[in-house]
Amino acid sequence: MCTRIFWNDNPAAKVTGRTLDWVVDDEARLWHFPAGMRRTGRCDGGAEWEVLHRNVAMSFWNEGTTEGVNDAGLAAHLLYFAASEYERRDRRPGVAHLLWAQYVLDRFATVSDALAGLAAVQVVPVEVRGQMLGAHLAIEDVSGDSAIIEFIEGWPIVHHSTAYRVMANDPSFQEQLVGLRRYRPFGGDEVLPGDISSEHRFARANYFLDHLSTPTDTRQAVAGVLGVARNVSVPFGAPYDDFSVYPTWWASVTDLTGRGLYYQSTLAPNVVWTYLDGFAPDAGVLVIDPSDPDLSGDISARFAPADAPY
Repeated sequence: MCTRIFWNDNPAAKVTGRTLDWVVDDEARLWHFPAGMRRTGRCDGGAEWEVLHRNVAMSFWNEGTTEGVNDAGLAAHLLYFAASEYERRDRRPGVAHLLWAQYVLDRFATVSDALAGLAAVQVVPVEVRGQMLGAHLAIEDVSGDSAIIEFIEGWPIVHHSTAYRVMANDPSFQEQLVGLRRYRPFGGDEVLPGDISSEHRFARANYFLDHLSTPTDTRQAVAGVLGVARNVSVPFGAPYDDFSVYPTWWASVTDLTGRGLYYQSTLAPNVVWTYLDGFAPDAGVLVIDPSDPDLSGDISARFAPADAPY
């Protein structure tokens, strides 16, 4: 229901495209979170922490963070993963899985730092709107490093490599890699698929990411991954009844090199963006509805003060 595409081998900028597919509007809000604020893990035995890295982050239903980028050039993306089976609760401080991405953005500067630091807390599943929605996490940094973390049969499984640039939904990442080998561009016999299932989106995203033209600047890099994101998007009205297939509400691009985030609602033609250097160094918690059809271009000056949702 979502796809993440990390373009980490071009000379212009490290950029990540992402789609958000769901049955209903996720009511996305774009936030500026300053360093120094305090958070809790929002679960029994929850962790408490101070935000070390200023970040811009996207919330869903004001319940958690789907993605964002911090001032160190580390980005995180939370995607739906039905196969999630989390660890049995132990004595470590807990972080609700809805705040998994936000914890990474708040605390760490690199993928390696994040993987080491996450071992000290426990990701705890919590309900949102009466549902338990499993998730897996993709993180990447400005060096081009990448990791994908899933909970399988009660164990955290980490895939850590610059080669792991695409993530979709179920099945597990390891199974997606095996399935990729069925297709001709990756050594198999089958033609590249055109369906919108998770496995097919995974294959197409990998294929088109491998064939993007070399960009000469950040704008072209952003446009490149946004093009791949559109290729794996699901239009409204697509005739699919499978629970794993829903329309794409928005696509985004994270610019790790410049520390910025682009957003395009699929219900509007406008692209909006914001960069951390567009905010005053002492700016507090700020928010904006990026899907507002009257917005276009750089929206940094349009953010408004607000109370942090979590």
